[in-house]
Amino acid sequence: MADSRRTAPSLDRIRGAVHDRLQHDSALKHVTGTAEYIDDMREPAGTVQVLLARSPVAHGRVTSCDLSAVETAPGVVCVLRAADIPGTNDFSHGGTADDRILSDQLIEYAGQVMYAIVAETVHAARQALKLAKVEIEELPPVLDIDEAARREFYLAPPRTLARGDSAGALARAPHRLKGRVSNGGQEHFYLEGQISLAIPAEDGAVTILCSTQDPTAVQQIVARVLAVPSNHVTVETRRLGGGFGGKETMATHFAAVAALVARKTGRPAKCRLDRDDDMLITGKRHEFFVDYDVGFDDVGMLLGVEMDFYARCGNSLDQSIPVLNRALFHADNCYYLPNVRFTGYACKTHTVTAVAFRGFGSPQGMFAIERVVDAVAYHLGLDPLEVRRRNFYRDGSDTTPFNAVVKDNILHRLVPELEASSDYHRRRAEIAAFNAASPYLKKGIALTPIKYGVGFGLNFLNQAGALLHVYEDGSVTLNHGGIEMGQGLFLKVAQVVAQELQIDVENIRLTATSTDKVPNTVATAASSGTDLNAAAAQIAAGKIRRRITAFAADHFKVPEDQITFLPNRIRVGNQDVPFREMIHLAYMNRVALSASGHYRSPVNDYDPVALTGQPHRYYAYGAAVTEVIIDTLTGENKVTRVDILHDVGKSLNPAIDYGQLEGGFIQGMGWMTTEEIVWDSKGRLTTHAPSTYKIPACSDRPRDMRMAFAAWSENAAESVHGSKAIGEPPLCLGISVFSALCDAVRQANPDKPWPGMNAPATAEAILNAIELP
Repeated sequence: MADSRRTAPSLDRIRGAVHDRLQHDSALKHVTGTAEYIDDMREPAGTVQVLLARSPVAHGRVTSCDLSAVETAPGVVCVLRAADIPGTNDFSHGGTADDRILSDQLIEYAGQVMYAIVAETVHAARQALKLAKVEIEELPPVLDIDEAARREFYLAPPRTLARGDSAGALARAPHRLKGRVSNGGQEHFYLEGQISLAIPAEDGAVTILCSTQDPTAVQQIVARVLAVPSNHVTVETRRLGGGFGGKETMATHFAAVAALVARKTGRPAKCRLDRDDDMLITGKRHEFFVDYDVGFDDVGMLLGVEMDFYARCGNSLDQSIPVLNRALFHADNCYYLPNVRFTGYACKTHTVTAVAFRGFGSPQGMFAIERVVDAVAYHLGLDPLEVRRRNFYRDGSDTTPFNAVVKDNILHRLVPELEASSDYHRRRAEIAAFNAASPYLKKGIALTPIKYGVGFGLNFLNQAGALLHVYEDGSVTLNHGGIEMGQGLFLKVAQVVAQELQIDVENIRLTATSTDKVPNTVATAASSGTDLNAAAAQIAAGKIRRRITAFAADHFKVPEDQITFLPNRIRVGNQDVPFREMIHLAYMNRVALSASGHYRSPVNDYDPVALTGQPHRYYAYGAAVTEVIIDTLTGENKVTRVDILHDVGKSLNPAIDYGQLEGGFIQGMGWMTTEEIVWDSKGRLTTHAPSTYKIPACSDRPRDMRMAFAAWSENAAESVHGSKAIGEPPLCLGISVFSALCDAVRQANPDKPWPGMNAPATAEAILNAIELP
């Protein structure tokens, strides 16, 4: 944030205090193309380029691999093979040892990396790739979740979350429905692809510039692969061109390859994936099939629910267990379920490994229960909102299926406010009248709520560090373990420091996250980046503030209670000393002006084996009303209006948070509508480019999009200035789009059975769900 143009400090109120609306610190750079990403940096002299050779088959064994012609091709420096790895040929996380960096023997998905070609240019590497002679004995692949379930082809034992007597409640219920719902996977489609630049250093050390959400994971895995201590690996990241979970574990793969090449050649090495390679090699959101059995009474109260969650985890485990756990933990969403059984199955398939994606299993769990509620409402002829409200958690007394008390529930205020502000009931009546008079165009509307648990389930992950330097002239440098990937984290943390020191935020310079400045960082994920890193930075700034207070009291011979930090100045008794002058005085008197801060959140009382306790620090709530229109002749559809009321506590920066709210909803809308991942019968991904995989375009954004924060919400949990997480929860609001589309399809066939449409609701899926007379 620091600006070389020294502006006059504000004396009435600091610029950039918490809760102020400020534009993203790199906004101007983003729109003018001057924000520097790794591929924009001038390459060090002698940099070589790395091309990854992909398997063309989904399952098989390499029987021969002749790369002699590749090695002697023009421009080729060398070929990197598995035998060249001095440490372990593994980039897995959590000790599973099932993610090979180079797979030169067993192949388990089409796109798996077999070897790497190192050349002076990418073009030379691509030409050389054509000369490879590789023979693979194909083996029968398992591509279908149902087939994996039938064969019990699981990556881990099934996991069950249960309460009450679900079987008995189902047997006694006046009404009972069974069915299946499913959601597709989702491609992260970050604008900046996977990229790492490895630069060799003295004594076998290496510096890696990496587009990653988890620099420490990159550091640890590269050290493991190179067989060196972690202190020989420095990882630096200034900004990402998007991550969404796709650069949490996956980035370690490409950083490891770049580091291995740098070690082998002694030259800087860049591994940058183009869009096709990126989509073919890297993981997606988990696809889920969910079989449900629900029992309910005449007014829609859910008496018993059983759901079996079958997740496509791909060929290795990665983070599938925590994703599956979060799906089970959020399958209740906003509803008290007295008798419930949720069972999760981690299905292995010979497809690319499914990885973390914004929401991390929570959207899949919420989607399942929302589809069940819609089915119940349709069966009873009720407004789905009526059924939803009847099953809401009560205020502060009900417990979740995993025995956590929902003590901060605000749905009973939030949802009625949104009903009123969106004119839900009037519009629903108007839509019914429109549909009655329109034979081919049909409208639909839906209101869906969310209750999103925030925080890492594992206690050791709920920590963060920060480093703060105050220079003699009063300027400040801020560093912490969080990653800026467009979400505005750096600016929010800077605002917290500005508030603590009472200085204008432009006086603070934000610097790249680096493992040699703040060690042992955790991934910027789980919507915890601000909660953790801002708290750590606040602690560091607090140390500086207390040192200055003690120094000023001693230097000016006044009690510490007469030292007050005011905007860009410090009041000492009856006189005001400019912040810069006080810092200079402190320096001249040998006061330490650098501090580190470490924050750890309160311990979660959670048992990850029994799946009981409190895995979340608090809940974020929200609701969306979505109105859509479909063409029953073509399946084409449009989201015409969206009303959102969302809980972000006391927003640290409403301008940034509204951007997250809008972006999250649109990404969720894409998951529910246009973003379809398709493998062919041989397990080859067919949707691996923008030409075949459709993320929402600017024209898909609803023209009428009304967003508001529940400004009255208070975060009772320990948090920075009463704020709540905003990164992941809004994506789940996109489920309202799917429910509204189903409502429109139902209007096209009011006398037909409940439309068995699954996500994504593409135009083709909508057309197939409509059965006109």
